[in-house]
Amino acid sequence: MTDAGGTAAAPRGPLAEGERVLLVDHHDRRYLIRLARGASFQSHAGVVEHDALIGQPEGSEVSAWRRDGREGPARRFLAVRPTLADVIVKMPRGAQVIYPKDLGAIVVAADLFPGARVLEAGVGSGALSMTALRAGCQVTGYELREDFARRARANVAELLGPEAPFRVEERDVYEGIDETGLDRVLLDLPEPWRVVEHAERALVPGGILVAYLPSITQAAELRAQLGRASFALAETFEILRRTWHIEGRSVRPDHRMVAHTGFITTARRVVARAAESETVDEV
Repeated sequence: MTDAGGTAAAPRGPLAEGERVLLVDHHDRRYLIRLARGASFQSHAGVVEHDALIGQPEGSEVSAWRRDGREGPARRFLAVRPTLADVIVKMPRGAQVIYPKDLGAIVVAADLFPGARVLEAGVGSGALSMTALRAGCQVTGYELREDFARRARANVAELLGPEAPFRVEERDVYEGIDETGLDRVLLDLPEPWRVVEHAERALVPGGILVAYLPSITQAAELRAQLGRASFALAETFEILRRTWHIEGRSVRPDHRMVAHTGFITTARRVVARAAESETVDEV
């Protein structure tokens, strides 16, 4: 079943053969599997039979039986359908992905909306592509490496189905953008300032450019180039995520947190402004 945007609709009801399922143990270790009749999943905790999950409501627990064949379950796993964040963290990848904490910020900062025409350059393994597609966008990707392009296509098709409005061209965005009338340009590549001039021509007035960069010096170079082009309202920020330990009266920040992963820069395409001339009052 597909939704109005042409992508696979989120499944509901009992867990079914062929679905992806996330198994979570009591230590919060997570395992992504695809259900198949007669198959089994093996881990340090024991063996989980897929047949014990098929037909069960989402959120059920399943026993992992000991490998030595003794009676009695060794451990229990919670079985739920994976979120997009779960899939991104667990999916096969060749390139480093943008992680969920940054993807959520990009969705809002880029103001992604259903039907938006989006160009993404530096597709990598497809994490940002899948996020934009789930927001209802139509995505064209430029990816220089054939193996990354192939992996991104496979990951998108696996999650959203082959009919998702997603196309990847194996080409160098530094050499230009063929598309025009774009609503958004998303960049995950080392030198996004080389794309600013191309994006300036490809974006509609008011369109948004978003770049994701690991280094603040890269972000500064991009901001300088944006300042020389028809872009305004530029902003650069990072997202730091800290979870909390809450157990009874023990309430404190967790000892570990996901701090810096990358800098997000956004800017709006504006109508080119005429050069301002200074006038000097004559005395």
